Amino acid sequence: MYKILIADDEELVRAGIQFILDWDSLGFTVCAEASNGQEALESIIKLKPDLVILDIQMPKLSGTEVVKLALEQNFKGKFIILSGYSDFKYAQEAMQYGVNYYLTKPIDTEELKNAVLNIKNVLQKEHQGSLFLNQYKVKAKDTIIRDLILGNTDEIDDFDLDELNLSSSYYQVLTCEYYNLENTSIAYHFADLLHVSNQYNHFFESITLRDKEIVLLKGEKTMARFKDLLVHYNNRPQKGSPLDNFFISYGKVVHSPKDIVQSYEEAISLLNRRFFCNEEQHAIGYEETISSKDLQYDASSEQIEEYIRTFIAYIQTGNQRMSAFTLSQLSTDLYHAKNNVHEVVNFLVDLHLQINQRLLHSYPNLNIPANSQIVDFIKSRYYLYEIITYFSQQFQNYMNQIGNFSSEGVLDDILHYIQLNYHENIKLESIAPIFGYNSSYLGKLFNKKIGDSFNSYLDQVRIEKSKELLADPTLKVYEIAERVGYRNVDYFHKKFKKSTGESPAEYRKKL
Repeated sequence: MYKILIADDEELVRAGIQFILDWDSLGFTVCAEASNGQEALESIIKLKPDLVILDIQMPKLSGTEVVKLALEQNFKGKFIILSGYSDFKYAQEAMQYGVNYYLTKPIDTEELKNAVLNIKNVLQKEHQGSLFLNQYKVKAKDTIIRDLILGNTDEIDDFDLDELNLSSSYYQVLTCEYYNLENTSIAYHFADLLHVSNQYNHFFESITLRDKEIVLLKGEKTMARFKDLLVHYNNRPQKGSPLDNFFISYGKVVHSPKDIVQSYEEAISLLNRRFFCNEEQHAIGYEETISSKDLQYDASSEQIEEYIRTFIAYIQTGNQRMSAFTLSQLSTDLYHAKNNVHEVVNFLVDLHLQINQRLLHSYPNLNIPANSQIVDFIKSRYYLYEIITYFSQQFQNYMNQIGNFSSEGVLDDILHYIQLNYHENIKLESIAPIFGYNSSYLGKLFNKKIGDSFNSYLDQVRIEKSKELLADPTLKVYEIAERVGYRNVDYFHKKFKKSTGESPAEYRKKL
């Protein structure tokens, strides 16, 4: 018995098709029904019916889309398309994908029966093996190439690769898209630029797959000529030249048709990492493939806080060198992120907005771009280096506005930093690298120049700030302790009394 799947969004139509013919006597059994295109496609892939009776107009996926996607996944069954007269243009499109019959609604019983019997004859001949090879040979060559590239090679031994000019000991897959992703008006393809004699298609094949140009190189000489082409890309193609219009990614060389899919998947994976390429980089190859074990950085909210504190510190102290170094480190971390590009971009948006928010808290008059402007800019970039450059420019602008960097010595900058960040959990060990010093050396220098230790000076600043806050009767003592950087209120009491000789409550009472 041959399996049949019935797909229509109207339950009455599905029921009618089941009972309009005696399917058992025709040698068919209904294995499943589907009420929408997505359900139909999933059932086709899972159940592999011999015949699909399919409505052209369905929710989620149209009948044409179901046929196209099923064939892309190497479905071998037959299709009968049903539609109204008004849908004839859609049925014509479906017929281009190899649909066997097109019937109009309402369904004529004899017309459906004849179509089913004809399909049954075809199925019987195929199963006997008398028609299979001939049908596969007349199949469009680009479909065979598509099967090779996608790894659908179950029947690869059943057709003659030599006859199709696909036999070789060397294969390599390239994926191509426009270098300027906003420019889609170029009239030629990358394959047109390959400087090889392509007589009888002995050297490469070119197809469009999933909206991308895919080139399959064949032969050792072709690999050598492609390497010569890469030299032009590595040396940066001349502006405005044809090569300048394309970005390519390429997988490794393989030696079996069944391994072509490996080269293709590698090329696609690399193309998906185009976001991390350098400025003017036009090609990325298998030599730059990163294994999953090297993608360990997590661009998440847990990681963002450290970068926020670090960048704010460098901005406040005008440390351009360390700001640039940290931006480079950020770029490296994100290059090794296990997140997808969309998540990385959102991480960068969040980072910039939080830095701005905290800077405005300390510098209310700071002139910064609107949040919407920042979000729109970052999300419209195609490359990480563009966003990192934007960060650098904005941070330099903030440093110039704050302008507290005319002091003669680094200690003045440190004292200024303490005045701005006393409420944070700052330590000598954490701020020494900000100013380019070893913490031990900086501690000795601080003690020598200020006449007190770093921790003692920090306590003095915090106590003085707490005295100002104690004048506000609406604030609780524990709230004041937290505002000046003491997480433990008892410890605050101890430090306050040591400095003033009285408790915070006693000091407030005197006020």
